Amino acid sequence: MANRPQRPASSANSTLGFTLIELLVVIAVIAILAAILFPVFAKVREKARQTSCLSNLKQIDLAWQMYAEDYDEHANPSYIYYGGGITEMGWDFRVNYTDAAEDAIASNGPGLLDPYTKSGDINQCPDSLTPTYGRPRSGYSYNATYAGGDTNYSTGAVVKPACTLAQIEVPTRMVLFADSGNVGTGTGIGGDSYMRAPSDPDNFGLSYGLIDFRHTKTANVAYADGHVKSAVQIFNQNATYPELGTLSVDDTAYQLAD
Repeated sequence: MANRPQRPASSANSTLGFTLIELLVVIAVIAILAAILFPVFAKVREKARQTSCLSNLKQIDLAWQMYAEDYDEHANPSYIYYGGGITEMGWDFRVNYTDAAEDAIASNGPGLLDPYTKSGDINQCPDSLTPTYGRPRSGYSYNATYAGGDTNYSTGAVVKPACTLAQIEVPTRMVLFADSGNVGTGTGIGGDSYMRAPSDPDNFGLSYGLIDFRHTKTANVAYADGHVKSAVQIFNQNATYPELGTLSVDDTAYQLAD
């Protein structure tokens, strides 16, 4: 009797899946693609946050100009203290302290520019991780040295008045608002609402009122003529926190006139 022909192997016994080597190759390819693409995605996300930050500063800058138009071309003060130092009415937020020593926060609310911004949310830089004391949103500072001036916290008396628009000789150069930070207690970068020029003694040895180059080594800046841009050159760089510094080695980028 002739031998019967062999039947093909059943599907149950055939090898249709991946071999171990093939699976390892696929995993390796996915790992390589992830290593290439994840940094790209991170850069895209950071660029989106930086663009959002620029938009915030543009709106704050516009609010500053609207305030000046309503107040006979006088810039808004950096802050006003009243109630014996209990209440600080800042350009960004109002902060009520429990005592004049500012030991604790009782409450906070809208600041001087709020009627023009209509939202405290724009005072939050998307890349700012450290809150400014007493503020629900933080990330930006206002040029207190030359634009907003200073007020005595206990008496409320004006120590240095806010500038007028006529005093600003080079508005394309004078910074109004920017990404901010300070050295604080040395335990990490702190938030700061008040920018200080290099010569200002209230920066306490270039420790407070600094610019934070937090956006991939750039800082977003708003100027007195209304334009905003990302600054790349840092001066007076802090040794402990190299992302902190100033926009010029002297007061050139901050001052009203040459």
